[in-house]
Amino acid sequence: MNGPVLIVNYDPQWPTFYESETKLIRRVLSGRILAIEHIGSSAVPNLGGKNIVDIMAGVNSQEEAKQCLAPLERIGYTEVIPQADNADWYYCLEKSKQTPGYHLHLVRFGSEHWKKHIVFRDFLRKNPEVAQEYFALKKELAAKYGTDRSGYTEAKTAFIKSVIAREH
Repeated sequence: MNGPVLIVNYDPQWPTFYESETKLIRRVLSGRILAIEHIGSSAVPNLGGKNIVDIMAGVNSQEEAKQCLAPLERIGYTEVIPQADNADWYYCLEKSKQTPGYHLHLVRFGSEHWKKHIVFRDFLRKNPEVAQEYFALKKELAAKYGTDRSGYTEAKTAFIKSVIAREH
């Protein structure tokens, strides 16, 4: 996950890319995942973001998530980042040799981490004006943070938490 943070306008093909990739993931994991969701900016109509389709797959445990790694590597998920600081988010895998890229998050199904991503996505889908505020913020932060992806991500946290708090 290197290079500058580049924010692009919404691509109406992102849901189609998600559907296609999800079929591939389901096929190689053959029943190992409990649920799969389209999350992130690419899951919200008219919301621009990085040209990455974010996918969240729910599993029961870290051991089950670990068992998914080899099959996912066979379909191009070669950049694997363990998420040791989060008990419910096991791995972020990246498939970046094509456009758009894909981030696959292996998460404990039904956990708070899982629920927060769904709440945030659904709120932005129902509130396009807030989605556009988020888009403006992301463009501003991308310009400010350049290649500092961690700084960019951290800087979005307050906005995300404020949206989730509205729904809880």
